[in-house]
Amino acid sequence: MPIDQAEATNQLKAETGKAVYVATVTPLRGRLTTTNGTATAAGTEVANSGGSTYASQDASAALGTPAAGSVTTTGALTWSNLPGATIVGIELWDSAGTPVRKRFGPLTASKTVALGDSLTMAAGALVLTQA
Repeated sequence: MPIDQAEATNQLKAETGKAVYVATVTPLRGRLTTTNGTATAAGTEVANSGGSTYASQDASAALGTPAAGSVTTTGALTWSNLPGATIVGIELWDSAGTPVRKRFGPLTASKTVALGDSLTMAAGALVLTQA
């Protein structure tokens, strides 16, 4: 998953001694998107309709321990009771009072879901890398 440009700048400022790193407020939350974001703009998060109760999921609990410049999910992530939608991506946001987007990326293949469906991302399906 690519890194959000604001987060990359935050890291570089800290690495070069230009500013103190603004730490991530955990847990990281996995948000599903119906349009993909870019390095500078968030995608469109799934919106509830028709009685759905979609909510972002705690991705921190599913992430393993970073090693050799990457970290992979060791547990599954499941979003339940989705609205009818075509899911194209996922974004990771922190849990600050005003959440900050950290990572974003497209799914390998878009997934069309009907009202009430669940979507599960298997362990190992989400990989964060340094580059």
